Amino acid sequence: MERIHYATGSILTGSEIARALVGYAEALAKVGSSASVDIPSLHEDGTLGRANFLVGPASQLVSETEDSTFPEVTDADLVAELQAATARLGDAHPQTSDIERVPGDDILEYPEQN
Repeated sequence: MERIHYATGSILTGSEIARALVGYAEALAKVGSSASVDIPSLHEDGTLGRANFLVGPASQLVSETEDSTFPEVTDADLVAELQAATARLGDAHPQTSDIERVPGDDILEYPEQN
């Protein structure tokens, strides 16, 4: 599971959903656009809910892993839609070879390429 933090709070959702949402927000920001995205969320009592995010250039989302006793929230169709929308906007993640390395930056973690 992953907790997505935003300006006034946070929600818990599935890891694939959170990563797809953050990737889409990044791609939207790079092209100066925005979109509303509805995702499944998990309430504290384990019941499913929905969260609607406005993502774009001003989005400040942080996603972090979180252990949960509840089953992973999944939505394969939503993840596929977000990944396709991200791909249409262009590559949201720079290739490691595109990053100018400087002495001492070997401790940085670069995004995995899919």
